[in-house]
Amino acid sequence: MNIKKSTVIPVINIQGQNCTGCATSTLCSEYPSIKNVLLQDIIPGFKLEFIFHPNIMTASGNLAIEILENTTKEKGYILIIDGAIPTNDNGVYCITGEKDGRKLTMLEETIKLAPNAVVVIALGTCAAFGGIAAGNPNPTGAQSVGDIFLTNKIKTPLINVPGCPPHPDWLFGTVEEVLTKGLENIQLDDFRRPKTYYGKLIHENCPNRAYFDEGKFARKLGDEGCLYELGCKGSITYADCPKRQWNGRTNWAIGSGAPCNGCTSPEYPDFVGDFYERIIDLEVPANEKKAKIQKK
Repeated sequence: MNIKKSTVIPVINIQGQNCTGCATSTLCSEYPSIKNVLLQDIIPGFKLEFIFHPNIMTASGNLAIEILENTTKEKGYILIIDGAIPTNDNGVYCITGEKDGRKLTMLEETIKLAPNAVVVIALGTCAAFGGIAAGNPNPTGAQSVGDIFLTNKIKTPLINVPGCPPHPDWLFGTVEEVLTKGLENIQLDDFRRPKTYYGKLIHENCPNRAYFDEGKFARKLGDEGCLYELGCKGSITYADCPKRQWNGRTNWAIGSGAPCNGCTSPEYPDFVGDFYERIIDLEVPANEKKAKIQKK
């Protein structure tokens, strides 16, 4: 019996100005498990081979840099960028390694690696939109992957998978879609987010939506009611958190009594408002006459 070998897709995952939360979240993938992702086909006929990943690779130092450079000589790999990219002072605020005694910056590596990739995935809100790393006053000049592409005229297809952190399904599900449907058939919104995961407002599927429509709002954490008055950003945030949930589909922010902080939004964190303050001057997508905000 002839057993057809799976097509091996090289994956390079580099990390910029981040907290490692995005890597930690995605490495906790359950469906598929990270063991399946690393050792087996992610879908029948396709296997991911993580050539470079700072958190799980055994190589370090010169050997790691050598592996990275040898892989980048050939085209056809998936490049995952986690974290924002500092640009001030030639990007010296984020170093990915050294070669011949010279420090290699995240900015330099991104510009070098991106053109030969079949697709670049900006993992997490810092990579996708700048996020916390680019928040005011932004002393490092941190920028999103898209901004770096624009400045350096890089034309490689870019998919943003925001979240602080992103759900593992959003990353590996996107990779699976690329492999099964082809890049040209992936539906992205205006911010290059896959509509499969970022196609609807959290507000549309929130279990507290009935409270909102009734005008019943929580006054403090722990109260019964919609969390809009307590700073919930679900009415302006696109993600499937209510349906997908986290930690083995056990719970999620609003399910545990905390307001959504809008972490998948391009405006996060500087322009979505304080975490526990109601959104001001927002036309909430609901029947305003029926859902008047109660006066304090």
